[in-house]
Amino acid sequence: MDADSPSGAAAVGTPPAFGAFDPARRHDPYPSYHALREADPFYRLPLGAQQVTLLTRYQDCMHVLQDAAWGRGEGGTNAWRSANSFDGGLRSLLGVNPPDHTRLRGLVSKAFTPRVISGLRPQITVLVESLLDAALAAGEVDLIDAFARPLPLRIICDLLGVPVRDEETFRAWGTALTRGLDPDYLLTPDELALRGKATVEFDAYFTDLIAARRARPTDDLLGLLVAVREQGDSLTEAELLELCALLLVAGYETTINLIGNAVLALLRDTDQLTALRADPDLAPALVDETLRHDPPVQFVGRLALRGTEVAGHSFAAGEVGVIMLAAAGRDPRTFAEPDRFDIRRYAGPTPAPRHLGFGLGIHYCLGAPLARLEAEIALQALVRRAGSLTPASDPPSYRPHLAVRDLETLPIRLSP
Repeated sequence: MDADSPSGAAAVGTPPAFGAFDPARRHDPYPSYHALREADPFYRLPLGAQQVTLLTRYQDCMHVLQDAAWGRGEGGTNAWRSANSFDGGLRSLLGVNPPDHTRLRGLVSKAFTPRVISGLRPQITVLVESLLDAALAAGEVDLIDAFARPLPLRIICDLLGVPVRDEETFRAWGTALTRGLDPDYLLTPDELALRGKATVEFDAYFTDLIAARRARPTDDLLGLLVAVREQGDSLTEAELLELCALLLVAGYETTINLIGNAVLALLRDTDQLTALRADPDLAPALVDETLRHDPPVQFVGRLALRGTEVAGHSFAAGEVGVIMLAAAGRDPRTFAEPDRFDIRRYAGPTPAPRHLGFGLGIHYCLGAPLARLEAEIALQALVRRAGSLTPASDPPSYRPHLAVRDLETLPIRLSP
């Protein structure tokens, strides 16, 4: 089936068997999203012992993400995790509602400031250039292992004060925890055990780092989080551990795939690659278009905190909605030619409607500025320095993840 056409969609009114979670369709779940959106925009799907509702239209997804009738929190996290672990069990910013969320976000925002992020630009630039030096010298590399992964890994490790010698351990934890975002009932016993082991080891490691920061304050992000105070309030050790885990998954794993997905799209559309070469200032628009067209995070969960309606569809308190961000980004009711990758879509005086790739509302991704900065610097440098850039094989391989669209490899050839 052509990835650029929803022609394979089922007839309206005939709900299809939902196939986007089928590993055989991992390379292109979008025709399944199209079929589902047109046939049943409130699709009831069994996940383990629980039923959830998939929302696939842009306006409906945007409504739920901003509506106070929907949230996470104590009941939501437990109910959601009983069928799956799309939130990884995190109770930090991802897992709580106001007023707890308001308190946590306020405290974290005092450390994770625009000044902290903008101050990383020189470090990111130097690292990007070094990685490209090695890639160009090799001539053919796996973009993921040689470029897209080591960049955010080194940056997030530096932010959290993780020494270089521990990077590979940190990377392994990230892989295990990211796999753990998927439904528990889809994970093998080995994968569940690996996630549990990674959680225990991660907590023990960062418990020691936090204690060291309390004894001897530092100006890295972890040191700032340990030190942050507001009206006598501070982050507890449990909250600090959960925030570190969140930063690992959201600040590292998803950025890998933001860069990888953008490069893959450029390799498949040389006109877009040529346009970016001609105007490197299109890099921010490229990042936005990637987040709309092929977002790293495909969906998120929300719990109805009370009885409510969305576009005339009723939800009882306690029902779970799965916000299909990737489907919403290609809704033809909102985006013209939604399957076409167009880096100018978010450029100029009249950009397209905002994508939902970083979420919306109170749970909007706190790390979005860092992900943008890393991706923009990386993509600009790649097209500037690689005069020739072609895929070594296509389609690439994907990891067996659902919530995160996770390229396993992306072989490329490049030369100055």
